[in-house]
Amino acid sequence: MKTAFPPIVNEHSKILILGTMPGEKSIALQEYYAHAGNQFWKIIFAIYNQPFTKDYIKKKQILLDNQIALWDVIQYCEREGSADSNIIEEKPNDFAGFFLNYPNIKTIYFASKAAKTYYLKHVRREFDLMIYGVLPSPSSANTWKTFHEKVKEWKIIRTD
Repeated sequence: MKTAFPPIVNEHSKILILGTMPGEKSIALQEYYAHAGNQFWKIIFAIYNQPFTKDYIKKKQILLDNQIALWDVIQYCEREGSADSNIIEEKPNDFAGFFLNYPNIKTIYFASKAAKTYYLKHVRREFDLMIYGVLPSPSSANTWKTFHEKVKEWKIIRTD
């Protein structure tokens, strides 16, 4: 059984980025998007014109400083390996409680089409005040977009 991480969030968060479930490397290191091939953190630092760092505390802080929360759709599941296509017996996170605790969040961006699919399957669009969007997956498996193309599309999360 794989278990997701708690969200990176605070009372100032306005945007929520949702993945599906941490991969094997992330689970081993207890860090979101820890696989070296995943471009999530490099994209985040690039869109805010900040020098990239491997320091996880600084990685989390750049999100919070820019009113961004990070979480996963799935709370726990069975899965061999890291592929979303291998997820079975999934249970979603408690979004009703989450949005009650963080009422400033009005926009959700899915970090992949799979995250959107699981969200719609389990949560649906019960929260009508939300704005939804799908970003290109930062995964190294997403080779049909270059890093620069991904950065350009991810800039939509900027709130300034």
